[in-house]
Amino acid sequence: MALTGIQIFKLLPKTNCKECGVPTCLAFAMNLASGKAELDSCPYVSAEARAALSEASAPPIRPVALGKGVRAATTGGETVQYRHEKTFFNPTLLAAMVGSDISEADLQTKLKKWNALQYERVGLNLRPELVAVKDVNGNAEAFAKTAKTIAETSEFNLVLMTDQPAVMKAAVAVTTFKRPLMYAATAANLAEMGALAKETGLPLAVKAGSVADLVPLTQKLTEMGLKDLVLDPGCREIKQAHQDMIAIRRSALKDGNRALGFPAIVFPCEMAGNLDVETLIAGTFVAKYGGIVVMSDFAGESLFPLLLERLNIFTDPQRPMTVTQGIYEINNPNESSPVMVTTNFALTYFIVSGEIEASRIPSYLLIKDSEGLSVMTAWAAGKFAGDDVGMFVKKSGIDDKVKNKEVIIPGYAAAIAGDMEEELPGWKITVGPREAAHLPAFLKSK
Repeated sequence: MALTGIQIFKLLPKTNCKECGVPTCLAFAMNLASGKAELDSCPYVSAEARAALSEASAPPIRPVALGKGVRAATTGGETVQYRHEKTFFNPTLLAAMVGSDISEADLQTKLKKWNALQYERVGLNLRPELVAVKDVNGNAEAFAKTAKTIAETSEFNLVLMTDQPAVMKAAVAVTTFKRPLMYAATAANLAEMGALAKETGLPLAVKAGSVADLVPLTQKLTEMGLKDLVLDPGCREIKQAHQDMIAIRRSALKDGNRALGFPAIVFPCEMAGNLDVETLIAGTFVAKYGGIVVMSDFAGESLFPLLLERLNIFTDPQRPMTVTQGIYEINNPNESSPVMVTTNFALTYFIVSGEIEASRIPSYLLIKDSEGLSVMTAWAAGKFAGDDVGMFVKKSGIDDKVKNKEVIIPGYAAAIAGDMEEELPGWKITVGPREAAHLPAFLKSK
């Protein structure tokens, strides 16, 4: 049972050191009780108190780690119902399904195609994480062979889908090293699937006919010592499935129902007859509140918008996206290439760098840390002042790369030119266009 804020406060060191980010231990205790803080934020909590507070400090929805390698990921761990309340942490994992009767050649073709579906966006590599292998005929050997091929020859991690414990055991034996998700324990096979999950330490999905029917199943599994569970309330009708996702999230967060405090898995592939409709349905569950979304296939025209939706939802709305401060070389610049400077707001960087690249003029682009603010906002907030920008240019190392001592600043920051000239004697400060779209013509004119 979760502890109250006062109960938590009694176990804290009561130093009011402020190192946790709030003024008092009492305030920290209240945040901890409401799921708005993590126990690790307190540097002085004792081991005894940590043990006693483990339940209170645990996220209301348990984070479940899936897979190994470069596509390993975590689902769950959320602490708020709505993104604007704080942030969503662990992005929805995307999976595509194959049957256990697929031929070796067809499987390799699919894996090669799916592996190529990777997109760079604001400096991030966007890609799907999982392949769901479905047992179609109860053949343990074929099921294990397909799962093993995916595990050993691709980056993808696995969802193993069968309700037969013997078939599951065969696949688990050859894929444990990839930490697959076992799908699924039901009322009929609960004891055997639970025992296998406990023996192997693998996460286990739980399937029932409704949200209410999930509760006794998860309670029995947690009593067995299993903690890494994923929920499937079983409905394959979009309206009810959507309501089920909301009910699970609300029950865990608002009502403190630990029996439903786990991420959920949904199957758009079983709710539609074609990939286009599946994609629309999948978009619904990326937003609310699928921890894992299983498609019938991956195709660029459907996967890319889902990856972008996921990126937009699972970023902190209170923290702008940024790129690293430094020198960026575009179009293979040389010592005679122009030098430009702007802020580290990710959107600014990608628009400006894109226009420079399109101009085909070799250039250096200096990115100054402005705490993720755009040029006008950073200038107004004093984060892109002339003396600071000048000092950054001086220390960046660009002086060693170019003979042409001229730096082009954004037109919206023209007011900083004078201060930059004082900070950079011997350099010419040129005011560039206000809009990035005018950069190619501006550079060509020079």
